[in-house]
Amino acid sequence: MNKTVTTEFFLLGFQKLLNLRIVFFFSVLLIQIVTITINISLILVVIWIQHLHTPMYFLLSQLALSEMMFTINIMPKLLHVILAEGTIISVSGCVIQLYIFSVATNAESFFLTLMSCDRYIAICEPLRYSSLMDLQFCLRLAIPTWVFSFMSTLIVIIQLCVSKFCGSGVIDHYYCDLTPLLEHSCADVSLVKTQIFLFSIPIAVFPFVFIIVTYIHIVVAILRIPSAIGKQKAFSTCGSHLAVVCTYYLTLITIYVIPKSDQDFNLNKFLSLLYTVVTPLCNAVIYTLKNKEIWNILKNLYQKGFPRFYN
Repeated sequence: MNKTVTTEFFLLGFQKLLNLRIVFFFSVLLIQIVTITINISLILVVIWIQHLHTPMYFLLSQLALSEMMFTINIMPKLLHVILAEGTIISVSGCVIQLYIFSVATNAESFFLTLMSCDRYIAICEPLRYSSLMDLQFCLRLAIPTWVFSFMSTLIVIIQLCVSKFCGSGVIDHYYCDLTPLLEHSCADVSLVKTQIFLFSIPIAVFPFVFIIVTYIHIVVAILRIPSAIGKQKAFSTCGSHLAVVCTYYLTLITIYVIPKSDQDFNLNKFLSLLYTVVTPLCNAVIYTLKNKEIWNILKNLYQKGFPRFYN
């Protein structure tokens, strides 16, 4: 029996929002503007302020870059879906969106891992920190991290590019996630699912386990510090990173690991909102506005004016 090949998908988005549609649209738009503004400000400040040329802030700028890539990829289509109550996207556009989403997710996972390593050395091996971690070393780590982030899911993406899709062409989501996309494939996707599972081990599982083990050692080292002030200072240096790690992996596990019934489409979409919209904003706030040094620099930047502040 012949199947009609799908050349475009219809992203269903959020139906039956009624009078809340406009409020929802402007809320998401505001979050997008704030998230992008904070991340761009952080990246520029780290680039231009000389004393921020440290491993911690360099890795933080790379994390902000992955978050901004994530936001720019998802948000425009999400806004269109909300306003138009659904939108059409080509198969190639859907695959490209999925690819950029995967790259940004992979990069964020890797940079969170590198940041936990940086905090481990700073707290557990403070005397060796300057010899083990410097800006050049972090740069040499960042380049292969980005390369691997782009290459790690390329095999799956290439297979999706040459695949044919059938069925109604309706995706009950607001962006091209992997699971609903595979459901529309004309061919057997068991091999692709196996490849995705295998890729998830070095991309998600190993980093998560590494971060947990690292923080166990960090907590043990902090508890051995005799002074209460020393403990508080040590906890403050890794508290922001730990908060972001918990937010990132908890939402990831909730969406992709915990089983859901077929009736949980709307719940899954709103959980995805937490991951794609709220989490990037929370990360930007935690790392920028809750960081006194960055916050003071940004206040001077906007109070005194950009050119005057740096001249």
